[in-house]
Amino acid sequence: MHKAGFVNIFGKPNAGKSTLLNAIIGEKLAIISPKVQTTRHRITGVLTEPGYQIVFSDTPGIIDPKYKLHEKMMGAVKSALEDADVALLIMDAKDNLEENLELFSSLKLKVPTILVINKMDNLLQEDVDALVKKCQEWGKAKAVVPISAKQGKNVKDLMAAIVNLLPEANPFYPEDTLTDKSTRFFVAEMIREKIFQLFEEEIPYHTTVIVTQFQEKDTLTKITAEIIVTRESQKAIILGEKGKSIRELGTRARQDIEKFIERKVFLELFVKVRGKWRDNDLFLKEYGY
Repeated sequence: MHKAGFVNIFGKPNAGKSTLLNAIIGEKLAIISPKVQTTRHRITGVLTEPGYQIVFSDTPGIIDPKYKLHEKMMGAVKSALEDADVALLIMDAKDNLEENLELFSSLKLKVPTILVINKMDNLLQEDVDALVKKCQEWGKAKAVVPISAKQGKNVKDLMAAIVNLLPEANPFYPEDTLTDKSTRFFVAEMIREKIFQLFEEEIPYHTTVIVTQFQEKDTLTKITAEIIVTRESQKAIILGEKGKSIRELGTRARQDIEKFIERKVFLELFVKVRGKWRDNDLFLKEYGY
């Protein structure tokens, strides 16, 4: 008896969806930052073990869309709601419980759900137990599992609960598959992650990254990427005085990319201004949204 299924992760921004995906897969597939709305795409991670295969999807945090980019992000959530075999509803242990339960109810899921209480390492055990009890009383989840995705605590218990709910099916992917996204996609995401880490305020939210060249040479991989912003003032901030900021960004991103593709990398970054790209269907399509 072989089990296989699509297990999709839903929750508010910053609940720990990406950290959980990375902890389960054992690879850094989804970029992470303490800022909300870091994830913009649906990111797939495939876990193949003897007896089962799980296709996980990390989805953008659920928000009220403010512009077309947000609408595209919520489109990724909607498609994940439609093809899930099991849904993981994840919440921050310190967040408002009623608000989260209301949000999860509003998703109107027709598949088995597991309620995941993340960041339990920030709470006393008695508080965790009380929270689990309240979640069980909600009555809409097949299982309630407190975890710490960052520390990998209780992830095994969560995996057991997931496998228990998986349908019987043959694998969807060859067993060496890790994701359905391209290397170019992950390279762009790693650069974008550094923008979230290095720049404050609105800069990361006005920025996207597109890889324009990815060339594997004998001794290294040559990568060229464009950082897209909405205003000249943002371009100036990303470049920094005498190019200091973009050099720092390039160095940090290159180190991550080299680890990821296990090759030396020559990385060239350019900054381009595209006013209102977040509300322009043509630009959004071109940038992969």
